[in-house]
Amino acid sequence: MKALTAHRKQTASSHWLNLLAIAPLWLILSTVVPATGQTSSPTPSPADWTQFLRDNMQRWNPYETVLGPGNVGSFRVKWMFPVWTGTNFLASSPSVANGVVYFGSEDNNVYALNASTGAKLWSFKTGGTVHTSPAVVNGVVYVGSDDDKLYALNASTGVKLWSYAITVGLAGSSSPAVANGVVYYIAGDHVYALNANTGALLWSYGTGSGVPILSSPAVANGMVYFGLPEAFGTVYALNASTGTKLWSYATGSPVYSSPAVANGVVYVTSYENGLFALNASSGELSWNYATAGVVVTSPAVANGAIYIGDNGGTIYAVNASTGTKLWISGVVGGVGSSSPAVANGVVYIDGGETAYALNAITGSQLWS
Repeated sequence: MKALTAHRKQTASSHWLNLLAIAPLWLILSTVVPATGQTSSPTPSPADWTQFLRDNMQRWNPYETVLGPGNVGSFRVKWMFPVWTGTNFLASSPSVANGVVYFGSEDNNVYALNASTGAKLWSFKTGGTVHTSPAVVNGVVYVGSDDDKLYALNASTGVKLWSYAITVGLAGSSSPAVANGVVYYIAGDHVYALNANTGALLWSYGTGSGVPILSSPAVANGMVYFGLPEAFGTVYALNASTGTKLWSYATGSPVYSSPAVANGVVYVTSYENGLFALNASSGELSWNYATAGVVVTSPAVANGAIYIGDNGGTIYAVNASTGTKLWISGVVGGVGSSSPAVANGVVYIDGGETAYALNAITGSQLWS
């Protein structure tokens, strides 16, 4: 099951964290780091990438203006940070906030690095591996660990503020989402809503399936969306305030991906049945796009298009309103569990051992 948990995280190279010369960490974060080497700024930049799905729940950074199709081809490695000398790999997508890079590691640590220099600022040791991607909100880092706990850490110092022990299900696979003072986290077949300041439980919801949820929650318009990797591939919508189930929709094949939400529509991929567009309020099907290969990646939504990749290495751009194909492109080595991210006309995606940048309008390769 662990092999499938990485669909929520862009995987860095095996034991190193890389920063490319004209961009911050791993391209997808699309935040210009300060040249002075400062580690923080008084106010967050709107271009910061602070959660797995980003604050807009779309894996799209609309604020990026520096990196684009015209200069992305000049990427060079700026720094590399050695994380571990073992045989495992990084499965945690980094988050960037206020000039600091946050990520989890197989060595049980959560790390904070200076985004400009790669210098280590602090690390926090949990009791298990950290596969989840941190959420950084209001000076707090929220991250789950395989020790069945969700942690809240001071973003500047790494000092623990609180932790919540999961008593039902296993923690560590789903990345937390933070909205309106609430942390939403998934463990086992349960969804938890916690007070972001205190860690107090507000509500929990169990699907009753006994099947661990691999999807990370998407929170939008007072609702929480996620998918279930059982045979029916059920997508759920819960009331974000109470945890009450509002609707569910069966895609007919397991859902390993995390939903994206835009303009009243929930976009989610189903393992064998491609990409679905569902009415965010009712769960009614708007359209379904069939892919050539199986899909575990989470969709990205930008400028009226949906971007996904399948395990065969095909990248798709689909019209968000109609579900018609805009273009398809291919990468060497397959996409596997890496999810695309979009910023300023560029689609970034991992092809196994190689990172790719594609033109968001045409699908042509700009860099690898």
